[in-house]
Amino acid sequence: MPPYYYSQMSREEQSVYHAMKEGVTALRPSFPVPRMEMRELSSVLFRLRLDCPEIFWVTGFSCRVHPLASSMECLPEYLFDKDKVKAHRQAMEARRTKLVRSALALSDWEKEQYVHDFICRNVRYDKLKKPYSHEIIGPLGQGVGVCEGIAKSVKLLCDTLGLESVIAISENAPDKGIRYRHAWNLVRRGKGWHHLDATFDDTLTAGGEPRYDYFGLDDRQVFRDHQPVVWPVPSCIDGDHTWYREKKLSFTRPEDVAKRATQAIRKKKDLTFHWRGGYLTREVLGELMARMESAATEKGRHVQVSLNWPQAVLRASFPEQAPAEAVMAQEANEGEQS
Repeated sequence: MPPYYYSQMSREEQSVYHAMKEGVTALRPSFPVPRMEMRELSSVLFRLRLDCPEIFWVTGFSCRVHPLASSMECLPEYLFDKDKVKAHRQAMEARRTKLVRSALALSDWEKEQYVHDFICRNVRYDKLKKPYSHEIIGPLGQGVGVCEGIAKSVKLLCDTLGLESVIAISENAPDKGIRYRHAWNLVRRGKGWHHLDATFDDTLTAGGEPRYDYFGLDDRQVFRDHQPVVWPVPSCIDGDHTWYREKKLSFTRPEDVAKRATQAIRKKKDLTFHWRGGYLTREVLGELMARMESAATEKGRHVQVSLNWPQAVLRASFPEQAPAEAVMAQEANEGEQS
């Protein structure tokens, strides 16, 4: 199959796409491309790099053009000199091969979780936004990245494992305090697509056990706290196979929450679960807290909850001492708002 964004382009854009891919892959200092407005050229290059995250060394370009010419001379801007690009390319290829080796025999579901967990356990969100953090060499080489670099790394690993994936880019929303565009992935499992936002789960994980609040979401679920996309992506209509539902950690009855809380306390573990028994209103949250507090009291403990309100996911811990705050709201997108 052709790369996703390439398949969505006009013939003219596809011609530019081919010329750019050939030129930057060969590390040419300049090459001709069909004449087009600079804004459109930038859009083609950006989408090329979403389709091909292994092309990590291009940061931008300038053009020279004769007023009467039908083509333009593209002068790409590279992150490193030619020798360093080749060395980094070789290192990234070796790194990719090593990372996927132990996952090649897994099921598609297990492969996706493997990639997700690698990000959550090994990559730190880079609030300083270093130049390489927008590319795969940040997360895969340095262990740091922003959403774009993380989404590209997820796609690269999914591609290598035979999972079809696409990178989605959403608009910013300054009026909501969201200053930057956001990037995440869509992954195809069987005949359907779903959303996977490893960056949001990474910011929620924060060094603990991986979170799966954004693993397997449909359009309705993900756009509760994601902005509309810049370029169209496949529809995701199946929200019945999220990670929490597959792991039987998506509850519809308060008594089920209380039962699982009792089990977690006995095992001295936290309990992370999704609520789908209707809207998670303050009244419903109060009832769930009361049920868990009652279960905790029987064992001489208390309950403290970290809450991802848009996705109705709660992580409950059961400390011996009463916490100063019983409920703490979590901002999965705080990294993108800084």
